[in-house]
Amino acid sequence: MMALTPLVYWAQRHEEIYLRVELTDAQNIDAHVHENILHFQALGHGARGQNLYEFSMEFLLPVESQVAFKSTQRQVNITVMKKQRGWWERLTKQERKPLFLAPDFDRWLDESDAEMEIREKEERRNKWKASRHNEKGKCGEKFLHLLVAEVSPLRIVSAAVCVSGFINLTTGFLFTYNLVQFLGFSWIFVNMTIRLLKFGEDSVYDTFHTISGVMFFCQILAAVEVLNAAFGLVRTGVIPTLIQVLGRNFVLFIIFGCLEEMQNKPVVFFVFYLWSAIEIFRYPFYMLGCFNTEWKILTWLRYSLWMPLYPLGALAEAVAIVQSVPIFDKSSLFSIPLPKAIGTSLRFAYFLRAYLVLMFLGLFVNFRHLYKQRQKRFRTKKKAH
Repeated sequence: MMALTPLVYWAQRHEEIYLRVELTDAQNIDAHVHENILHFQALGHGARGQNLYEFSMEFLLPVESQVAFKSTQRQVNITVMKKQRGWWERLTKQERKPLFLAPDFDRWLDESDAEMEIREKEERRNKWKASRHNEKGKCGEKFLHLLVAEVSPLRIVSAAVCVSGFINLTTGFLFTYNLVQFLGFSWIFVNMTIRLLKFGEDSVYDTFHTISGVMFFCQILAAVEVLNAAFGLVRTGVIPTLIQVLGRNFVLFIIFGCLEEMQNKPVVFFVFYLWSAIEIFRYPFYMLGCFNTEWKILTWLRYSLWMPLYPLGALAEAVAIVQSVPIFDKSSLFSIPLPKAIGTSLRFAYFLRAYLVLMFLGLFVNFRHLYKQRQKRFRTKKKAH
């Protein structure tokens, strides 16, 4: 079996080097340092499927010979200790970065940030020691206070009834849902923007690994919007909502989630960025709407930004599907075998081509729905004036 090279991501602290090897269910792992060169070999599922993967790299400065590694279902984490505490300008002795090596943005810190991290850890450790000391002295005082405190159970019950009567359950549920979605998509948008400004083009290729966890959560949770429309909790159409939720989840879970070859493509960045750019204005608008409150600028953004962003998002999704077609063709993933008399199989790539046509029909339906909403919103406001 010919050995292949896995994708490796790295980060550093003043005393350690962290490496993350992209291998799923790795077995027979061999990682050791000899003459300041790290040698790695393992059998696992990587970018080229189930194979033997290996790599070697010579470190910029001396490291300890002991190598600590831990294998998880998704990756192999390696820690190598530096012989001398300090900050390296690069990882390898050779100036040109190996093609299989990239920054680990999950753990990446600048030198000043790493020093701040050390100070924060020390402060937390000192605070914890101080709090433990203070708690011992206060335990007796708290116990006596509880014994003499006069608390009326009737007052507590009546206060709880007043609060529960004041808050409408439907309003509270809708506000909480929109708040959670707003926080999730805001994290995605801000995180991607900062990484793009800080790391440039490199951040584009690592979008799926760093962002997909939160995106999976937000898009699974978005199924609640279909239920809200179906049960009449919100005044919107079920069909347009269903088209948008199913369309996004199809791209996220089937095109990106099932194909490792798609996960490092730039189209992932554009899809995630456009989705989040739309939602960071939509959900705050809904949050204010729960209390019949309106902010004019936010209302205008909610009903105007979708006009350029929604078609661009659909175009990015279409590009992702087109790029996935030859991969599905080659792998036969999700293909349905037909009887031998026919002598072929119903390939999933055929469905994707048909889905592209349906997707643009769905885009027309949603675009028409959103345009009607915009006309109705601003026509109503003009009449009110």
